[in-house]
Amino acid sequence: MQEEVELLKKHGFVNPYSLTPIYPQAVTIYQQTSRGERAYDIYSRLLEDRIVFLGMPIDDYVANYIIAQLLYLEAEDPDKDIHLYINSPGGSVTAGLAIYDTMQYIKPEITTICLGQAASMAAVLMSAGTKGKRFALPYSRFLLHQLMGGVRGPATDIAIQAQEIVRIGEIIDQILAKHTGQPIEVIRKDTDRDLFLSAEEAKEYGLIDEVLQRQKEKKE
Repeated sequence: MQEEVELLKKHGFVNPYSLTPIYPQAVTIYQQTSRGERAYDIYSRLLEDRIVFLGMPIDDYVANYIIAQLLYLEAEDPDKDIHLYINSPGGSVTAGLAIYDTMQYIKPEITTICLGQAASMAAVLMSAGTKGKRFALPYSRFLLHQLMGGVRGPATDIAIQAQEIVRIGEIIDQILAKHTGQPIEVIRKDTDRDLFLSAEEAKEYGLIDEVLQRQKEKKE
């Protein structure tokens, strides 16, 4: 059991029975209510404004946490937009697909905003926001590439795993083609090697719809 606890702690989970990750240097917010002062972490405060922040590598634990927030916000108000901020290097494809399926399944429209980077599976999630509501800050970057993975075992098992990697890779290519509007042949060619895109290039590619400028410039 201790090994499992240490693994959970490595992923930011202090309580092995809790799916709430502990973000580094989380800020505590204090708010006056009719029942007195209430203290909670900054991410819970953002959730009240229907903001979900994906700022970690994507694994099963992080995916479950993001999915739980999306489902909660849909239950709170199925007709109000959810804002998903992304700054992630990507991670597990199966965990990312669980988030993707949830984004497509729930009723609220989802605004995606990239700050920092959206690499690999995180770039797929960025593209999966509601059309017209996919944004990036000016100096964010994107990365598309082939699936990566290592396989060990008997030759027959390696062959089975290789086929599965190819199958999932085809699913990812189809998702990107659907949300970017690029032909599937272009997606396959571009993901054959690392493809880095700036915010403006991501807009041209169809991963996002607009590059957000600073508030002062927008007001001017």
